[in-house]
Amino acid sequence: MTVRVLLADDQPLVRAGIAMLLSAETGIEVLAECSNGDEAIAQARVHQPDVVLMDVRMPGVDGVEATRVITSDGFAAREDRPVKVLILTTYHVDDAVYGALRAGASGFLLKDAAPAELVMAVQAVAAGEAWLDPAVARRLLTDFGTRPQQRETPPDMRVLTDRERDVLVLAATGMSNSEIAVKLIIGEATVKTHLGRVLMKLGVRDRTQAVVAAYQSGLVVP
Repeated sequence: MTVRVLLADDQPLVRAGIAMLLSAETGIEVLAECSNGDEAIAQARVHQPDVVLMDVRMPGVDGVEATRVITSDGFAAREDRPVKVLILTTYHVDDAVYGALRAGASGFLLKDAAPAELVMAVQAVAAGEAWLDPAVARRLLTDFGTRPQQRETPPDMRVLTDRERDVLVLAATGMSNSEIAVKLIIGEATVKTHLGRVLMKLGVRDRTQAVVAAYQSGLVVP
């Protein structure tokens, strides 16, 4: 299945380089390129891509606000195929990255990441996984979880079964589905089933939001 990508970045050279890299990859199609958040919203509405690669800082409507619109209920033409956003940033952790995650982004990637990592990130987000740059994921999540002034009322973790909580806790430490399966001695398909139920019960849209909720609620302690 081809992953359909929309690219939004206000730097033409960066945008062209990423587009060339992704277009050369089998199984990835770059649908359009945008230079600001307004264009990203408009083009995402028309093309309905699987993933929007979104620069967090752009003139006019920035990546955070564009992410909020694109991931909002009713934006996607099909409810079972939501448009996912992967944030691109030159910074490791800052308020814009926090804002993008709260707005509904499925993760973020540093612009100095290796080309292979960019491809993996796009494929993972398209498949419904979260992608947080490994070098800063723990710092991001723990810092995010301990910012009381930015917390919203977290979902009630008591709605989860013991096994669902186990899976969520391990996901919050950065483990992949296959690693969680090995740790809990269950099948990878079972892990995906548990995570799907976690998303449904907590009322969150993806793995990233579930992990953030785990920190906010105190299920995982920084």
